[in-house]
This record gives sequence, C-alpha cells and structure tokens, in this order.
Amino acid sequence: MLTIRDVQPNHDCQGFSRREFLSVGALGMGGLSLAGLLEARANAASNTSVVTDKAVVLLFLQGGPPHIEFFDPKMTAPSEIRCVTDEAATKLPGITFGGTFPKLAALADRFVIVRSYGSGSSDHTYGRVVSGGSPTGPSMSSIYARIRGTNHPESGLPTNVLVLPEAVKDGLKLDANFETSALPTLTQPGSLGTTYAAFNPSGGGNLTQDMQLKLPASRLTDRKELLHRLDNLRRQADSAQSVESLSFYQQQAFEMITRGVADAFDLSKEDPRTVARYDTSRMFRMEDLTRWYDMRRASNLLGRQMLLARRLCESGCGFVTVSDCGWDYHSNGNSPKNMAGIHPMGGQVDHAVSTFIEDVRERGLENKILLIVTGEMGRTPRLNNSGGRDHYGELTPLLLFGGGLKMGQVIGQSDSQAGRATTTPYRPEHLLSTVMHTLFDVGKLRLEQNVPREIVQLTEKSKPIDHLF
Repeated sequence: MLTIRDVQPNHDCQGFSRREFLSVGALGMGGLSLAGLLEARANAASNTSVVTDKAVVLLFLQGGPPHIEFFDPKMTAPSEIRCVTDEAATKLPGITFGGTFPKLAALADRFVIVRSYGSGSSDHTYGRVVSGGSPTGPSMSSIYARIRGTNHPESGLPTNVLVLPEAVKDGLKLDANFETSALPTLTQPGSLGTTYAAFNPSGGGNLTQDMQLKLPASRLTDRKELLHRLDNLRRQADSAQSVESLSFYQQQAFEMITRGVADAFDLSKEDPRTVARYDTSRMFRMEDLTRWYDMRRASNLLGRQMLLARRLCESGCGFVTVSDCGWDYHSNGNSPKNMAGIHPMGGQVDHAVSTFIEDVRERGLENKILLIVTGEMGRTPRLNNSGGRDHYGELTPLLLFGGGLKMGQVIGQSDSQAGRATTTPYRPEHLLSTVMHTLFDVGKLRLEQNVPREIVQLTEKSKPIDHLF
C-alpha cells in the first residue's frame, strides 16, 4: 500500500525527512517497495527489442452492437432486415453506413471496416474476442503487458489500462446488470497471472489497491486538491535536490506518483477546447437510458474516455481498453422498443470515434496508435417481434484505424441479408494476429527465450486480416 504523508512541523529544514520521503514508494507487500517492484518487473518482463513504437486503443461496445445499423445497412433488403436508421453515404463509392454515423461516414477513407468479421459466439463472452478465440485465455492487453513489461520504463505508467466511465467522472454510480459479471474477462490475464491484469484507475484491480494514496481526510476534499498536494510535494523535492540521490527505480517510482500517473490521468491538463471537442455528455441524458435494465451501465461519457485513452498512449501506455456498455438491443422492455437506443448511443460513438480519429491525425500519431472498435457479437439480421435484434455471432462490427496499416478500404462482404460472410470470414484469432503484428516484431518474438510458448503459439495460430499490411 503506497503512502504519502502530509508535511509535519517536526521535519527538517527541507520540509520532510529522507526516511519519510523514501516511504512514498512503499507497498503493503511484505516490505517490497514500489521502486523495487518496478525494477523487478522491468528485469523480468521487458522485451523492448521486439516491441514496436505503437499502441492500441480497443473500444469495446458491451452487449453486442448491431452490425447492420453500424457499417452494413442493407437498405435493399426487406424491412424486417434492413437498417432501422436509414443510411449515410461515405466517401467510398457504393459504401454506406447506418444513419447514426454521418461523421464517420465522412471519414471513411481514413479507416478500415471489416464486413466479414464475426466473433463466432452469440454469448456475452468478452474473453473470446480479446484472447483470439479462447474464452479463458490471456487477453491481448495482458499479452502486451507480459512482453513489454507492466510499467513504462521511463514514466512508470502502467502499460495495460482499462478505462471505464467512472475513470473520467468522480462519484459516478452506474447500476450493475448481468453483463457486469463478464467485465473482468475484457482484460483477463488468463494463465499469465494477475500481475499482467489491467490497471483500472476507477477503483478496481490489484494495482489500484497497491497505489492508494493516504493523506489526512481533511486534505482529500477533491481530486484537484490531491493533485495540488502532489505538485507541492514534487516542487519541494526538486528544490531540495533530494531526488538526485535516489536510484533510477526510486526516482521512477516518485515520478510515477507525482507526475507520470497524475498528469496522464488528469483531463484538466488538457486544452479546454480539446476537452469540449471530445465531450459527449450533452448529447443525451443518462437518465433517459437507464430506465431500461440492460442499459443501466450506459453512460454519455465516451468522448472523455476516448480523450483519456489518447493521453495515456501519448504518455507511454501501450494498450488501453475503453468500455462502453448498454448495447444489448433485444427491445424486450430491458432496452427501448424498435432499437431506439441506437440513436443516442450510435450518435455518441460517431462523435467520440470521429473526434479521436481527427485528433490523432492532427497530432501526427496515426501511424503510432491503432484504434479497434468492436464488441462480443453482432445482432440478428431479422428484427424480432419487438423490433429489436437478438444475439448473433456470425457477423460483428469491426473498425480499424491507424497503426500504420492500410486505411481507406472495406474488407470482406456479407450476403444480401447480412447473415453470413460471402468472402473470407475473419474471427478473433485473426484480430489477435493483426494486433500482435502491429505491436511486436513477430520474427524476433519467436526467438525470445523468456516469452511463454503459449504466446508464441497464439501468434502463429492465424494470419492477420488480409490487405492491412
């Protein structure tokens, strides 16, 4: 358990004693310090020679986003099949998207849509998608942390982070539903062990517990006050030149607390115009969605989540998983009739993802950050009696942007009723392989002695999605 003590009058003229300053990095793990933990993990797990300079942001739409209403509207199909939101023309000849995605349609030459991708499962089994086909295997994000190391060697920032809505809004209370029990599988470490689980800044996970900051209750009035105290602590240490006498990993631990973590997760450090540009909180009221049970974990905070993801990638986090809930569209009373939820939630994805794409391009990061947008399944081509769509694993929405891949194309086709792929079908193992070839030098990875054979086998199991490299 990490502790930061408030400065007391009995300290020396520098404002704090060396003994207490070094305790900043202490964890409640049998005397192991944060500095020691960082050093041990760096020595044990970092394989920088096989790691590229790229990062992944996985936007996972929990519940099963409808592939027809997203990127394959089938407007010539019968009314019980075609997209309920009409269609939006794109820059690509003959290609249209669902009507709630006009901003993405205008940017279609900047990313890739895969119309022949399907998760292969009609269950809420997030682990199948993120692990390349195994419901219980390690997720892509945990594989990255195992090869790269759990912390960035310079900033100390966790390399595997899960961003929930709670991470961008204090005091947020989202009701749990049956999908919540599947949430841990979204970043599951599987056989690699809990060391490589994602850091959840909103309050979950072992690493969060290890990094709890202890200050007197009177000092913890709000997040800004906490960050202000951290800034003061850093200035005091700098002025006293205390950091210079510490080891590299002690300095790294201090930076992780006073600057690396605090700044990367603090959206107040961002240009207010950029924050406003990403903002989706005014697009709809959360209370208008949460009257339906399946949508009680939905939020209107996706824009800020995507902004935080971009900040984390810039700071050295190699894999960020963004979770957006509420996509279970049976229209059975647990979600709005006639798939009415697609209008606010589809519009939010349209705004948040298009803003992310434009922002990343403007910053010259389109070759450095790979964005993936998908879910654990798609929805049935034929509307049910309530005007909704049920679980369907044959086809699932998949958007890819950046990462140095070949953009501006639609890969694969489905049949006239969006029920099956008529070209090469792609599955989670192909998505995993695509990610592995983006994040790592796979040729060198096969030769690394300290990389588990399980990871190498996953890499060799399938080929990447065609036409991307």
